[in-house]
Amino acid sequence: MKQEASYFENREPVLIYIAHKLRDALRLEGILDSAGLDYGVEPDEYRGGVIFRTVRVGAFFYVPAETAEAAREILRRNSYTPSEQEPPA
Repeated sequence: MKQEASYFENREPVLIYIAHKLRDALRLEGILDSAGLDYGVEPDEYRGGVIFRTVRVGAFFYVPAETAEAAREILRRNSYTPSEQEPPA
């Protein structure tokens, strides 16, 4: 279930996915809710583009470290490519 930032205060959050479109973010929230996983989501900036690099805003999905692999497997089963590491700063 979707959790507030305070849920992660004493836990190590792990980035599992960056949704670039609102439609994808909403669909992924439904998938994670159906799976019963606790997760956090927040807007943040990422760099996109090949020739013309731009800064864009996406929905960053986080889970507690102990459920990261299970969450990544759920993403794969639903045709998402999970993030395997933190994005570069």
